Amino acid sequence: MDPEPRLTRRGVLAAAALPLVGAAPPVPGPGAGHGGAAPQLRPVSMAMHIHGPFSEGLASYSAHFEQARRHGVDVIWWTDHDFRIAAFAHRAAVHFDGAAEPERGLAWTWTTSAEGKLTSSAADFVASPHSPPDGPGKALRLSAAGAGILWYQGNAWNATANACIADTTLTLDVLPETLSGDGALLLDVQLSHHPARGGRPAGILRIRYRIGAAELPGHSASGTSGTVSRPVKNGLWQRFTFVPRDDVARLWPDVVPGDNALTGLRIGVQRAGFVVDRLTFDRSRRAGQAGEQLRAEVIAAAARDHPGVTHFRAMEMSLVRHVNWFGGDQTFPPFPMPPVRDNDPALTRSMVRFLHAHGGLTCWNHPMDVATREELVKLMIASDFLGCDLVEIGRKPLDDLLWAFDVAARNALFFTAVGSSDDHDGIDWLTNEEHFVTYVWARSTAQADLLAALRAGAAWFTDLARYRGELDLRVGGVSHLGAVLIRSAPVTVSVVATKLPRKAVVEVVSGPVDEAAAVPSTTVSEGAAVTVRPGRYVRVQVRLATGEIVGASNPLWVLARKPKRPVPAARAR
Repeated sequence: MDPEPRLTRRGVLAAAALPLVGAAPPVPGPGAGHGGAAPQLRPVSMAMHIHGPFSEGLASYSAHFEQARRHGVDVIWWTDHDFRIAAFAHRAAVHFDGAAEPERGLAWTWTTSAEGKLTSSAADFVASPHSPPDGPGKALRLSAAGAGILWYQGNAWNATANACIADTTLTLDVLPETLSGDGALLLDVQLSHHPARGGRPAGILRIRYRIGAAELPGHSASGTSGTVSRPVKNGLWQRFTFVPRDDVARLWPDVVPGDNALTGLRIGVQRAGFVVDRLTFDRSRRAGQAGEQLRAEVIAAAARDHPGVTHFRAMEMSLVRHVNWFGGDQTFPPFPMPPVRDNDPALTRSMVRFLHAHGGLTCWNHPMDVATREELVKLMIASDFLGCDLVEIGRKPLDDLLWAFDVAARNALFFTAVGSSDDHDGIDWLTNEEHFVTYVWARSTAQADLLAALRAGAAWFTDLARYRGELDLRVGGVSHLGAVLIRSAPVTVSVVATKLPRKAVVEVVSGPVDEAAAVPSTTVSEGAAVTVRPGRYVRVQVRLATGEIVGASNPLWVLARKPKRPVPAARAR
């Protein structure tokens, strides 16, 4: 695509009659001109791909709420992974039978490390002694002397020990063999990232359970680190039960206890010798739809501490090509065993049909994760973009995805392009690898209004860190983003672009709609008002002086006749 000629920042804003600084005023919606008062639309910003503690990352819902407040994002859609919400096929127990221990064919491995200065240390998986209730098998014998700690870090296949702690109880069988006055067995549990609050810095919460003969029961916290002390009797097998959510409540009273995931677990010894056996993970509320109800409760509790941000539960279907689901009844689909992603396009189309039967809209996520751009457009054309309503175009690799988007527009594929952050950690939305937000022209932040705008294609996406302006294509003063006009005469379209960064330029991209090729055929036209001939589409994008695109709109199609695929009712004008 030839980047010349270009619209200047001054030219676009002046011709569009919008202020240089500030938001675009409300505009008439698509009902304008048909009698009666037209609905007034306003720009609404949305983070549409956000993961909390029911996914596998470090994020808490509270951390994301704080990011939305800090960066002025109006709406969050919570897109936790479906099978992780249900904790389907997540790790249930570890029996310490060896450094690798599969469960239902899914791996668990231990890795060892040393902290500080150890004068001696030893670790071995032994047949005896082992915990009597655990039946035949082995146990892990650990010993360490000196000023350091010997650690064993547990790692489950595909992070399937990670799960929200809202309903989680751990048990561990423990036999102290040699125990000095200050020696201890340590169980370290890493939780989720939380924003700064009440003098506590922002960071990942961690609980260290200290089990020793000299320990007095108690809880203490310093910043993001908490310690729970538990006494033990020497020479006897004892079972310890840990309820992390209860300990979070005591260590950090300002934190919603369930707003945490178990994101790391390790066992260590310090100036002591222990045998450990039978580590269990009990998640009491995951059967059937219970996990989704639990998630709703945790989100609601976190939201009470973070008013002012609109939010909705959504879901990412993760065992096909990933599909986000917005709206609908949030019913889990059947899960395959093992829970391994299958990229067969037919399975994804079947999943999309299931989701549509339960209401709402579907979005094809990171569509180039298993395809080149050429492979992607061929699949889009052959499969009607897997039946999805939306596609993540605003993400890396953006140039390739925009290339594919122009092929789709040329072939009259009527999906809505959205932006993605896919944030699993909630640490800083601006520096996350992906940091695009989606805007829509909507009547309100009510879910029904947002879904209607997305369905109609009245959307654009921007780079959260570098551009936050409004984009629009208007006909007769009425927003027509995503619209399809069937008419024989050319249409004059006004281009709107506000809050442009210094030296940024606006590009008006246009191309034929001939449904004839799997390559784009685009030109860049100049002028804040462009004439679109029948048989073409037009969209707008913002390019920085450095050459990077930081915002792009959905197209407006002007067609002389009906295309091969039906025009969705929400787009027809």
